[in-house]
Order: sequence, then structure tokens, then C-alpha cells
Amino acid sequence: MPHREIVVNGRKTPPSLVDLCVNTAIDNLRYLGDVGETDLYLLDRILPHCTLDQLMHVEKSSQGRDLSQVTDNLWKKFYEKQFGKDKTEEVVRRMVKSKKTFKWIQLYEAKLEYIAEQEKEAAARFKQRYEKIDARKQSRQVQICTKVPPSKNKRGFFGGSGPGYNVSNVKSNLMKKSKVDYLNSNEMKNRAAMKRMASQTQRNNGSSSMMRPAQFKGKDSASTSRPLKPIGRRF
Repeated sequence: MPHREIVVNGRKTPPSLVDLCVNTAIDNLRYLGDVGETDLYLLDRILPHCTLDQLMHVEKSSQGRDLSQVTDNLWKKFYEKQFGKDKTEEVVRRMVKSKKTFKWIQLYEAKLEYIAEQEKEAAARFKQRYEKIDARKQSRQVQICTKVPPSKNKRGFFGGSGPGYNVSNVKSNLMKKSKVDYLNSNEMKNRAAMKRMASQTQRNNGSSSMMRPAQFKGKDSASTSRPLKPIGRRF
């Protein structure tokens, strides 16, 4: 990088060795850490060029060295930039009122911790509120009961007692009602009526077949002495 020249009485003079060291440190602030026993007047020229993270790194790396004489005003500027001028002035008024003084790096870190705690509590409240809303929704959902108590009265074909279709073991009330409605429908009644008519017709045909041989008389009946064998029912 080009060397920074110093202008004295309108004439450019080459930088001194100290100036070259300061300029080199400023150009490589990202590598700056423990400043050790570096003179404060040199740090006063270097550290104002640090970003917030770089300055924090220098502060934490320089263990056992109090840099507040150089950095305190820098931290106040960072505080005001991040949290606002009103908050900064409020902190100043509180320190004056309480007659206590704190380093601005301490105030900055305390403010960050306070904000983090507030965000944590807000997140916890939001989570708790969401869980209550979710529990309320779950309680309002319709729960289907699949277990139906056994019926005391076993209903038959047409709703009376006796053998027939047993609907007491149907698990769902809706299925049970549909089953009973189907058994009491006109279609099932017609089927039952047709079944009774068919059974009655078979019984009538059987009775007519037993009586028919006794009604016919002729030579065959007179010429034979053997008794006629009854004709069995035809099914």
C-alpha cells in the first residue's frame, strides 16, 4: 500500500517509523488481539478504526490491561449507535442520579444480556400461549366412541323379541340404526311374505297328493285285494 505522507508547512515529508507502524496496524486490524504494553497514545490512534467486533476482541484478548482510557468513549459511541441516543442519555442520567459510574463496555454487555433475557421470556410466553390454544382445540375435537354397550332387548325381523338378526353387537350406533331400518324396510317385509307364501304352498301341495289316490275307484281297485301304499310327500 502507498505510504501516507505528512504535510508540514506545505511540504510533504516522508512518514516516520512510528507512523508506518501505526498505519500498518490500522491496515491489519482484523489480526489485532492482545495489545500487551503498547503505549496508550499509539492505541488512541489505532483503536478508533476498529469495528465493534474487533474492539471487543482486543478487549477480551488484552487480559490484565485496562484500556478504558482509550476505549470507554468508543464503547459509548457503539452503545448510542445500537440502542439509540435517548437510551444513552437515560443511562447517563441514572449514573448521575445514583452517583455511580460504570464502564461503557460493561453497560453495553449488560444491555445485551437484558435484551436476550427479554426475548427468552417473550418466547416462553408465546410457547405457553400456543400450547393453551392447541389444548383448547384438541378438547373441542369430536371423539368417536367405537365401543357400544350391549342392548338389553334382542330384536328380530320386525322389531319384536325372539330369534332373528341380532343387532346388539353392532359397534357403531349409526350402523345399528341403519341395520334396523333395513330389517324393517318394505323390501325385507316383502321377502318375508314371499317366503311364508312359498312355505304355505308347499304344505298345501303335500296335503293334496296324499288325498288324491283315495278319490279314484275302478276295476283296478276292485280286482285287487292289496291295500294301496300311501304316496309320500313330494318336496
